[in-house]
Amino acid sequence: MTEELQQGLIRISDDVVATIAGLAALETPGVAAMSGGISEGLAKRLSGRNAQKGVSVEVGQVEAAIDLRIVVQYGIPIQEVGRRLQDNVREAVENMTGLNVVEVNVKVEGVAFKDEEQQDDAHRVK
Repeated sequence: MTEELQQGLIRISDDVVATIAGLAALETPGVAAMSGGISEGLAKRLSGRNAQKGVSVEVGQVEAAIDLRIVVQYGIPIQEVGRRLQDNVREAVENMTGLNVVEVNVKVEGVAFKDEEQQDDAHRVK
């Protein structure tokens, strides 16, 4: 008998991988935010799973595939942000789960401007 059979199986939930990927993505320089559709954004807010916003995963026994939807900061080369994002997410998921990440797909759905970020922080009425 192999050691694996004697000890049992370890299964990693899609939600766990999505959370790890989402947190790693938000730590990547140039990523302003994760992007979720209207219905997905509402579902995530209601379920309290904001770290998974904009993240879709497929997890098998030994491999994972990850799709990310992001908003980039204006002025930073999108290709550079995308490559750095792929590397950061792949490294975080592989290190924490032991899964082989076969692909990290990035879809840029918007650009954030500094003025917009400051306006969001400021209140219209004082």
